[in-house]
Amino acid sequence: MFRLSTGFRNRFAVSQIKLSWRSCHTDESQPRPPPTVRVRFAPSPTGYLHLGGLRTALFNYLFAKSNNGKMILRIEDTDQSRLVEGATEQLCIDLKWAGIEIDEGPNIGGPFGPYIQSERLNIYRTEVKKLLENGTAYYCFCTERRLELLKKEQIRAREPTKYDNRCRHLTPVQIAEKLANKDTFCIRFKLDPHVDDYKDLIYGKMVYDVSAHEGDPVIIKSDGYPTYHFANVVDDHFMKITHVLRGVEWQISTTKHLLLYRAFKWVPPQYAHLPLLMNSDGSKLSKRQGNVNISHYRATGIRPQALINFITLSGGGFERKQGEKPRNYTMDELTKSFDITRINTNSGHLNPDALNECNRLDLIEQTNDPPSEAKLIEEVKDLVRKKYPENIKNLDLNDEHIRKILRWSLDRITNLNQLVDDELMFLWVLPVKTKHNLSKATVGKLVKTLTSVDNFDKQTLSSVLKEFSKEENMKPSELMPSIRMILSGAKEGPGVAEIMEILGKQNTLQRIEMKRK
Repeated sequence: MFRLSTGFRNRFAVSQIKLSWRSCHTDESQPRPPPTVRVRFAPSPTGYLHLGGLRTALFNYLFAKSNNGKMILRIEDTDQSRLVEGATEQLCIDLKWAGIEIDEGPNIGGPFGPYIQSERLNIYRTEVKKLLENGTAYYCFCTERRLELLKKEQIRAREPTKYDNRCRHLTPVQIAEKLANKDTFCIRFKLDPHVDDYKDLIYGKMVYDVSAHEGDPVIIKSDGYPTYHFANVVDDHFMKITHVLRGVEWQISTTKHLLLYRAFKWVPPQYAHLPLLMNSDGSKLSKRQGNVNISHYRATGIRPQALINFITLSGGGFERKQGEKPRNYTMDELTKSFDITRINTNSGHLNPDALNECNRLDLIEQTNDPPSEAKLIEEVKDLVRKKYPENIKNLDLNDEHIRKILRWSLDRITNLNQLVDDELMFLWVLPVKTKHNLSKATVGKLVKTLTSVDNFDKQTLSSVLKEFSKEENMKPSELMPSIRMILSGAKEGPGVAEIMEILGKQNTLQRIEMKRK
């Protein structure tokens, strides 16, 4: 007969007293406050963050922020064979760049860590024992060869390819013998054919009999690492996750997760599955697409708030005012307008042109804010220095000059990188040694003529230069190449009148004056 030790009986008695006191002194008629909303973004470091992952992270962040909750970052690295070196570090950099603030996670810490699954193996080993003990999990000793032969036979017979649950029926004696022989094993979870529906916060009522489509899944692999499904459930429980917002591709796994929660007798979180983000041609986004990685957008001059706004334009989820002038929204504004019930159930298609427009709007907004404009000016300086390292001593990086270029360019560019295109080299590199066919007298007259021009715009300057060529008895085809060479040091490029407009009156006259000396 099983007996309680004296110490245990005493502790048990004390706990019963505490329970009785709580039940007597707690007013159960008063509603309990809802638990703090806790969401998590749980990527695997098998590649770099792309737009689909960023959208999932963003929606989790906005949901948490709009509910005064917490945003947790968890790294799911249990598939050790597919890890990409440096992916975790880059992920953290990309999230911070995008303005997504993490409350708990790697390098930040928190009360429910560690936040990297490979550092939580002891937790998984402890928890899987509970399932083995209550009979909802079992040891599986099937070899890779047997599983492969089973799969081939099922394909030949045109049957669903799934595990046949053979080891579920091993006796305790058989299991003990195999363990004593140190046979290789994994641990599987018994799928229950009893199916309960659950409410998806986006898709509504969902019912899926996972046991009809799959065999008992592995939850602990032969290397001792947990599979995604097991670690996901265990971690969400111990990290007190209240809501799971993840991609719709995980929707068919939710029933499996709910069965695990039931086996543990835990309360599951609420689930919301986000529809896919698709390329403009209808194809699925992939980590293998280099042009959808967040690091690619950063490198090509896309601004963080522009990218954030871009991904909110597809798939719904926000309350927007009809007829409002196009603009980028701040994180606070997106938080206030975010509504999970407004997320569409159909896939969202990305429009590349919309990204360019979001980026242009971001540049306009930043030039209208002095502190932000000052940062833009420094960014331009860095771009120019990197583009023309060999001309570092001959660059025009005066703040006022850059400010004028920014103002001029807002209706012409969508990306700061475009300001260092080869054809705009003259904006930054002062021409030193240039050959032209104009006499000093002609150059002097040109300075005098341009000094008297009040409206230094392309149309006015075109008329002035045509009249000047007549006065100097020169054909425009003779005059213009020389002026272009003086101003830009290049034989080709934008029209002379446009170059003058871009440079502005002061810079134009300074460059011409240099050639008169």
